[in-house]
Amino acid sequence: MKAVWAAVRLAWQAGRARLAAYGALIAAGAVVPPAIAWLTKAVLDLVAHGTATPASIAWLGAALAACGTTAAVVPQITLYLREEIGRRIGVVAQDRLFLATERFVGLARFEDPAFLDRLRLALQYGGGTPGMVVMAAFGIVRSLLAGVGFLGALALISPWMAVLVAATAVPGLAAEVWLSRRRAAMLIGIGPNERREFFFQDLLLSAQAAKEIRLFGLAGHLRGLMREQRTAADAERRRSDRRETAVQSVMGGASALLAGAGLVWALLETLGGGRTVGDVSLFVAAVAGVQASITGLVGEIATIHQQALLFGHYLSVLTAPPDLPVRPEPGSVPGLRRGIEFRDVWFRYSAEHEWALRGVSFTIPYGHSVGLVGRNGAGKSTVVKLLCRMYDPERGAILWDGVDLRDVDPARLRRRIGSVFQDYMTYDMSAADNIGLGDLDAMGDRERITAAAVRAGADGFVGALPRGYDTLLSRIFLDGGEAGVHLSGGQWQRLALARAYLRGGRDLLILDEPSSGLDAEAEHEIHSGLRRHRAGRTNLLISHRLGSIREADLIVVLDEGRVAEHGSHGDLLRLGGLYANLFAIQAEGYQVG
Repeated sequence: MKAVWAAVRLAWQAGRARLAAYGALIAAGAVVPPAIAWLTKAVLDLVAHGTATPASIAWLGAALAACGTTAAVVPQITLYLREEIGRRIGVVAQDRLFLATERFVGLARFEDPAFLDRLRLALQYGGGTPGMVVMAAFGIVRSLLAGVGFLGALALISPWMAVLVAATAVPGLAAEVWLSRRRAAMLIGIGPNERREFFFQDLLLSAQAAKEIRLFGLAGHLRGLMREQRTAADAERRRSDRRETAVQSVMGGASALLAGAGLVWALLETLGGGRTVGDVSLFVAAVAGVQASITGLVGEIATIHQQALLFGHYLSVLTAPPDLPVRPEPGSVPGLRRGIEFRDVWFRYSAEHEWALRGVSFTIPYGHSVGLVGRNGAGKSTVVKLLCRMYDPERGAILWDGVDLRDVDPARLRRRIGSVFQDYMTYDMSAADNIGLGDLDAMGDRERITAAAVRAGADGFVGALPRGYDTLLSRIFLDGGEAGVHLSGGQWQRLALARAYLRGGRDLLILDEPSSGLDAEAEHEIHSGLRRHRAGRTNLLISHRLGSIREADLIVVLDEGRVAEHGSHGDLLRLGGLYANLFAIQAEGYQVG
């Protein structure tokens, strides 16, 4: 019931007036069928008994016409209101869902497959389910009103028949609730299959993946994997449909036999003079009406039950606790003046994973450059995630001028950090927006955006685009009816650098492989610009190209989650350890002969 009331509240908040109007029309439409049945009986009895007068027939005919008009018009209006209410609920539900995801200030939720399956169900059913629950609730009201009207008529003609017909609702309701529970469980169970199917669909249609798919001839293989997921999901749906068909056929057959037996009784009664023609007409309409109302009532209850189970996933996302604890009154993030210290930091992504960091300790002094190097999987990316407070350490602490990062608001911390990530984003938006997203306060400031592009070496190619900074950079959207422009990897990387420059003088600058997609000349140009930008600022530079970090004031070498070495470039070469070995291997590749 918690999910049902939550859906009703959501619908009420989305559009009270329309919901009230819809309810009134549902009530009006529900009383029309019993009224038509009674009016039809009255007309037939007057005609059969020869007591009809023009006036009585005219009044009854006008009443029937009014009922018919209502029956014809009301469904059209209610259909419009139903769709409009559904649209409004969808907007509110979607906005609340994504607002709820903003509470997940870290990355743990978005790297958890179980949560992603739940989020997919929330997206799939969160927008439409509240409307379906509310409409089903109104459907119950409609079925009850119509059913009570027809049941009253049936009871006047045959009380025992009224009891028998009403009694069929009990097994029908039990069967439908059981079926709805099984169907909801089926929909939840096939969630992982559907998510994998969507993954393969996106992969097969992705421009980024198109080169490898065609070069390696992967299309048929991936299509087969997609079909496997679809086939597995369809098998579960088919099993559910067959179960529902069998149960509902039995229930429908029993109702039909009961109605047939009742009709035979009514006809025999009429032949014996115990019933009028009007009674037979009302009996037939009442039995059909009661059975239809019971079927509708049972179906709507089952719908509410099933949709409430699915809506539970939406509510679970809305009510999920934050992935990172944030104090009610978090401490302020001071402007960096002394430095950042990793103090005996241990971290793993879950209890089932190995330790990603094992007792890591080092300091990033204020106003200095620190290089972070190591083999793949050494823990460099994890250090960055912890530094940006995407996760919290399991043991130890990270101190920002002596303040534990766990005591501060992640949003305030990140406002003091600028970054260029190796896996930078390419937004299907205009060139100006791609840069402006680096600092929303500067989104409409074309002068600042252009200055950032100039510093990143992007102004030249952006200015040459068909619409300059207003050019859409996309292959999936049209720009004024024309296809957008797609940039090269190096050009996209320069836009990512421009985003970092736009953030200006942040306390900490994180550069994670900032020139990995550039040629040698462009790399030299970028690093020269970054060197000027970093001067006097605190920054962390991560790169596999050791030549690009040799000028760092301090180089920290990670190996299997531990600090293996630290010191200046010269110190580490003289040490002759891991760094010296890696540097020698890279340098050998540049030697001639």
